[in-house]
Amino acid sequence: MAEESTYYKDAKTIYEFTVNNINGEEVPLEKYRGHVCVIVNVASECGFTKSNYEELVEIYDQFSETKGLRILAFPCNQFAGQEPGDNTQINEFIKSKNVKFDVFEKVNVNGSDASPLWKFLKYKQGGVLGDFIKWNFTKFIVDKDGKPVERHGPNTSPKELISSLEKYW
Repeated sequence: MAEESTYYKDAKTIYEFTVNNINGEEVPLEKYRGHVCVIVNVASECGFTKSNYEELVEIYDQFSETKGLRILAFPCNQFAGQEPGDNTQINEFIKSKNVKFDVFEKVNVNGSDASPLWKFLKYKQGGVLGDFIKWNFTKFIVDKDGKPVERHGPNTSPKELISSLEKYW
């Protein structure tokens, strides 16, 4: 068990991880090779929900075809219970928001049972006050080589990421 819980420390890229999409299907992150990605923990009942979903949809629509941007959204219920739904309810919610980017199964981003991908992201891009994720809509930019290169807090709007993203296209 200890080996499984720390293998993320030896990983070099996100391509070494497999996660489940919102429909429960395994997705090797290798599929994102060569794309700049934004990986974000999302929630449907957060004060940041409306603006973040709107802007994530907007930047995805603007840059997915022209620049190859990929957004990987991971619902998480660890912050004030703001993502209480199951996969079916989350799927209905994201459809109502016109989400076309990839959404995955609900995960924990903090604690010993955090998703290995999220442990890796935090390990590679620690936060100012600690490696833990502080709230919903924490955003990681991953370069075309699969390496986490920037971390942005919930107060950074998705549109504010554009200038950072341009460095990696």
